Order: sequence, then C-alpha cells, then structure tokens
Amino acid sequence: MTIFLSIAEAAAATGLSATTLRYYEQIGLIAPIERRSGARRYGDADLRWIEFLVRLRATGMSMRDMQRYAELLRLGPTPDSVAERQALLEDHARRVEADLDTLTDTLARIRAKISGYAALKAPDAPDAPDVPGAADAPLCSPTRRSAA
Repeated sequence: MTIFLSIAEAAAATGLSATTLRYYEQIGLIAPIERRSGARRYGDADLRWIEFLVRLRATGMSMRDMQRYAELLRLGPTPDSVAERQALLEDHARRVEADLDTLTDTLARIRAKISGYAALKAPDAPDAPDVPGAADAPLCSPTRRSAA
C-alpha cells in the first residue's frame, strides 16, 4: 500500500521546508507532484528522489548540476542520458572524495592540537614554555600571497 504525504509531512520527513519543496518543483528538480483537491501528495518514489537530492546538496553538488541530472533522468535510460548522468556523478564523487581527504587531514590536525592541550594540562607536565608549542601551532601553514 502506497502512503501519500502532504507537503507539511513531506517537509518533516525530508528536513526541507515546504517552501523549498515548492521551489524544487518549480525549477524542475522534482517532477510535478500529484495533487488531490489542489493539495500536493508526495508518494514513496517522490520521497526517495527528494532524499537523493538532499544528499547531493549536502555533499556540495550545485543546483545547476542537480537540475541537469534531473533533466537527464526524465529523458529515460537512453545511452546519452545514462552516460551523462554517470559522468555527472563521477565528477561529483571525485569532488566529495577530495573534500573528505581535506576534512580527514584537518581532523587529524585538530586531534593533534587537542592532544597538545591535554599534555599541557597533565599534572606531571612541565611548566608551559614561553614560546608557542604544538597546542598553539596553526592548523595549517599560512599561505603567502605573491606580489603581482
């Protein structure tokens, strides 16, 4: 049995606002939603698609790329549509992987700083030096701007 949700229920289920759901439909990210007595009725397939869009957006895919993907999906499984959808997702996956690498490196640096502070607070730690130590080192090296 298929369950249909109102726009308020779909908003609560997806974490998007009703305004965002209407906007996504308006710009073509969501296919026109079935209506009964003028009220939108979101089905299971609609909610799965919206969840996918939420994940793409949360991982930084641009609205333009999301719109292109939705447009290609509506064309069906033609060879060109499938190839372009795959390419869009592969490009996005590479960007997400690069972001994960950056986040992983940053997290390691943050954990090192936390360890440095924990060592400074330890009861048997030597007096804190007058010069900045590991706990005070920047997370990354400052970038130099070249004079142009």
